[in-house]
Amino acid sequence: MKKILLLSLALLMAGNALAQQRPASANNTLTEREKNEGWILLFDGESFGRWRQYNGDKMPEQWSIENESMKIATGRRPGSGVGADIIYAGSQFSNFELSIDWMTEQRGNSGIFYYVVEEEGRAIYYSAPEVQILDNTYASDNSLTNHLAGSLYDMLPALPINGKENGQWNNIVIRVDNGHVTHTQNGVKVCEYTLWTPEWYAMVERSKFKDWQGFNSGPAKTGYIGLQDHGFAVWFRNIKIRELK
Repeated sequence: MKKILLLSLALLMAGNALAQQRPASANNTLTEREKNEGWILLFDGESFGRWRQYNGDKMPEQWSIENESMKIATGRRPGSGVGADIIYAGSQFSNFELSIDWMTEQRGNSGIFYYVVEEEGRAIYYSAPEVQILDNTYASDNSLTNHLAGSLYDMLPALPINGKENGQWNNIVIRVDNGHVTHTQNGVKVCEYTLWTPEWYAMVERSKFKDWQGFNSGPAKTGYIGLQDHGFAVWFRNIKIRELK
């Protein structure tokens, strides 16, 4: 019995020692290397900070913070124009690298926007390119390859198709350097294009945006980062950006 008690005590002490060695959650933090490379956090996991509603002055009530993540609520009428799209209002960006982790509920749909320009009476997607967020398996918008996760929405598909199942975290890195753009999803480059070129405007002409003045004359060359409310539950964390020289 004494040997058993000693063994149990040793295991308990070892377990406590391991627990003390385990790092706290690394979500929404920067490593020293990332800091040296110029990365900054746009979300600290605890507050919305400089985020606010597009064409508004505060965060919409549909958004909450859950398990170190931003969450847009579900249970409302799915579809575009739900009205709780948000932007990071702390700064506008021109040349940058943006990294975001995202996860959807089943059938989830959302988007990440860059070069967002606020125009009264206009939706966030009127002129800003959208990087698609989607549950590729169950979402109703999954019939077109250029509507799948990681795509330049309705313009250029993300290939290879590598979005994870709903309920699993994905990572997307959007790099914009003097008009040259890449989307790297889950460690794989899935999309590449160059803004303001004949090829870009040819893609616009073939898309749903062909009659939208915001796309025919744009996009702008600087703007806000935005996240879309599409009526589905979607989570975001580890939102960080660095400006490119």
